[in-house]
Order: sequence, then C-alpha cells, then structure tokens
Amino acid sequence: MKAKPITTIQQLLENQGFDNKAKVKLVRHTDKRFPDLYNWYCSDKDKFFDYFKRQTKAVFSESDFVIAFLGEASTLARFIGIYKVNGVTKKTDKEGEAFFYDLEEVSGFENLKERIIIDWGKGTTSWHQWYENEKEVVEIKFRPDLNYKQFKNYDDIFLTYSELQEIVRHEYKDWKIPLSATNAIYLILDKETGKQYVGSTYGGDGIWGRWTNYAKNGNGGNKLLTELTKTDKNYANNFQWSILTTLPKTITKDEAIVIETKYKNKLGSRAFGLNSN
Repeated sequence: MKAKPITTIQQLLENQGFDNKAKVKLVRHTDKRFPDLYNWYCSDKDKFFDYFKRQTKAVFSESDFVIAFLGEASTLARFIGIYKVNGVTKKTDKEGEAFFYDLEEVSGFENLKERIIIDWGKGTTSWHQWYENEKEVVEIKFRPDLNYKQFKNYDDIFLTYSELQEIVRHEYKDWKIPLSATNAIYLILDKETGKQYVGSTYGGDGIWGRWTNYAKNGNGGNKLLTELTKTDKNYANNFQWSILTTLPKTITKDEAIVIETKYKNKLGSRAFGLNSN
C-alpha cells in the first residue's frame, strides 16, 4: 500500500485559500519538441506563455483554473503559478488549427511560486491531470533558484544571461569567491549568430567585478553588444559567458590587454565577431 504523502501541493494551496471545489487541471510543462522550454520560462516569459496558451487540443476548456509546473529532473516539477481560464478561441495560425486560451495569473501565491518542488509521479507522460491527483511536496526552496548551477571550475563555466543575473543578484558564495579571486580572458558567444566577443578583466574585483556589469544590462557597455541589446531588449538571452584562460589577480591593465589581443587575433573576433577594437 502506497504511503500517504506528508504534504501535498493541494494542501499548501488550500491553506492559502485556494478553492478546491473548482474544476482544476494540473499541468507539467516539458516537451521533447522544445528542449529550451525551461530556458524560455527563465529568460523569455512571453515566448513561454505563448506556448502555454496555445494548445492543439481543448485540454483546458472544462477547467476553471490551471495549476502550472515546470518539468525538472526525473519526475520532479516546480510550481510556477495558478492561472484562471477566462475563455478560449479556436483559430488557425501558421502551425495549424489550435485552441488559444485567455489565462490570467491568480494573485496570493507569490510566496510559493518557483519554490515548491513536487513529485509528479510515474505518469509523467500524462502532462495534464485533474486536481484530485495528489502530488507530494518533496522540497520547499529557501528562494527561487531556477537558474542556479553549482560552480565546479573555471573551465566548466558556461553561463546564460539569466544564470549570470541570478548568480550576481543572490551573490552565491560558491561563485562570488572564485570569480573574485582571479582575473581572466573571457568569451561571450552570441548563440544566435555564432559571433564572439573577447574581453579581459583586471583589478581587485576580478572576474566578478566585470561580470556584475554584464548582469545589469547584458552588454556591459561594449559597443557592438550594446547595439544588439538596444535593438532587441531580450537579445542578451542569446549570449553565453565562458572563460578562455585565467590571469593573476595582480595583472596590470596593459598586461591583460596584450593577452586579450592575442585571443582576439586567434579567434578573429574583430574581423568576424563582436569586438570593435
């Protein structure tokens, strides 16, 4: 006999006033056709919710509310909000006929959003289920950490814009300490075009000091990166930060720029990339 869960998502939501008498669907968002779905939610919510609202079948038409989750490892899922179904329109777009739902987020559950991890259970192929299917809460995060990844070593650094922003915003010690301890020649890759930007850090704040500027706006004040992010406010979501080589904490500006120039020449980032000088 299966043991009864200690705490379920239903209990947590009802304790905060959710109406369990409504018609409610639970939805776990994961889709092999769109492997970047998780990243869409983290860095381009408009794109994610366009996906969420467009359904090829009338899966939400008999529902008053939809409780949404992001699929995580194995059978886990992260709570991302409750949405009221205000209506639906059936129409044809460039991808074919579909149901377009008018979904409105329900307030009052912000303290749980992105922090509650549940076990969806063995039926992960059933991505939408009725509310009566109890889902065990396996973890309550201290803070939302959608973009958190553990620091391993400098060679393994590959950060998206949303990951960089979260690391800087929360000042995770496992990142701040090593990034503050050294300088580096770093690379920013535009995954949309394949173009590259090579930069260097020098001074007492190390890599952390320079990358904190990138976390603010995505461009760090670099000329060509600024042009891209001014044209499209979400363009920094195409960028990926990595380390080419570390440099001593005591390196001077002139010494760092000499090494930076060598990497620009090796990678052709001035002739074919995003370095303007």
